[in-house]
Amino acid sequence: MSDNIQEGEVLRQIEREVRMREGASKLLAACSRREQALEASKSLLTCSARILALLSQLQRMRKAQILQRVGHRPSEEAVPSLGKVSLSDLRVPLMWKDSEYFKNKGELQRCAVFCLLQCGTEIHDTDVVMVDRTLTDICFEDTIIFHEAGPGFQLRVELYSSSAVEDFSPGALGPRRSSRLGGSVGRSSGKKIRAAFESAAVCGGNVGAGSVSPPLSPDLSTLGPKFNLLAHATLTLEHVQEGFKTHDLSLAATEDDPFWLPLYGSMCCRLVAQPLCMIQPIISGQLKVKLGEDLNCWENGVSVLRGQSLLCYQSQEDMESEDKPLLEIPITQDTVVCVSERDPDLCQTVNIITWHQGEEVTFRLTPPSPEDTQRWTEAIWQHIYNLSQWKQCCHHLMKIEMQSSKKAIPARQGSLYHEIVTPSAPGEGHVIPDLSVEIRALLSSYYKER
Repeated sequence: MSDNIQEGEVLRQIEREVRMREGASKLLAACSRREQALEASKSLLTCSARILALLSQLQRMRKAQILQRVGHRPSEEAVPSLGKVSLSDLRVPLMWKDSEYFKNKGELQRCAVFCLLQCGTEIHDTDVVMVDRTLTDICFEDTIIFHEAGPGFQLRVELYSSSAVEDFSPGALGPRRSSRLGGSVGRSSGKKIRAAFESAAVCGGNVGAGSVSPPLSPDLSTLGPKFNLLAHATLTLEHVQEGFKTHDLSLAATEDDPFWLPLYGSMCCRLVAQPLCMIQPIISGQLKVKLGEDLNCWENGVSVLRGQSLLCYQSQEDMESEDKPLLEIPITQDTVVCVSERDPDLCQTVNIITWHQGEEVTFRLTPPSPEDTQRWTEAIWQHIYNLSQWKQCCHHLMKIEMQSSKKAIPARQGSLYHEIVTPSAPGEGHVIPDLSVEIRALLSSYYKER
């Protein structure tokens, strides 16, 4: 992908997040219930974080373009493969005073809490959890997966809190938003919902191509509950390990803050990684394999490099059916690959020196042509480099628990404004909707499909 295409894609992502941020601010101004306002405030904060991350990426891209124009050559060092990084089962233990937890005495302290997780330009948030002194741990059930992480990743976990004890005043702009949010749009149609949301997002001005909208107006940016940074931690490749593990938290607030919660100063989670070099086949093709000590004992076959093994099959059908291979050559970060040239007129032989069952063993492979020899050699070298960079993540393929799907939002009749912003009056037979899921789904679907 060319630099201009990449830059254009980043600009489009920024514009999309700006529209979502403006839409979240309109929803925040119109919310009539605290739960609605908390979800809108969280969406506003998440969108702003994504905008900052994308702007930083755009700045790095333009800096690289300037260096290239002045004759600076890009680095020719090997680049390791990307991979998936998953964080799940996040727990933050609390340390209440005995009088608060056991005797239920003292001032009531209740906060809304969520986590913001960032790895590169990928940013995700968790559900909002209500916390008071009846809980000993803050538990987030979300499974967060980052799909484009490198071995040098830094996963920043930020814990945000908002006091839920303070008085909440419904948005003063709520009644005036009815016409703008589409009084005749039914929630049974997903496309109409998104169209109405986009209309609310851009009301008051359109965002032109390649431009970034001005910041939120003061009246919108100061409405509603505010989330404040309570604690944070940064996780790297060294923290990756199957199973539950404890990590230190750095506190960013004090007991005097209204959003304070008594943290132990640690968090527990499962952090696993799946490098692409352990999932995808790296290279495959025809190879002549030496099966024994006899120099004339060679077998033509099809081989594939995958994970920690070079698997040699007798035919393409055997490889596709994943039958037992003729030969399995272990490939690790300590494997050595070299090319021998015994006869210039003959094809070169690829020698793979590795450890097998505690002994150093040399395997010999002959590709069909010199071009194939170079292709196989470079692929194996790159694969060994990837394994060395991802370290313990390549000892075996770690399992990522996939996130359970969210429950579908039931369709109801009525206007978008009255169903999202205004609670139903008592005695009408309607249940007041829980907007935490609905606002999140609205923002998420809008973000993915634009």
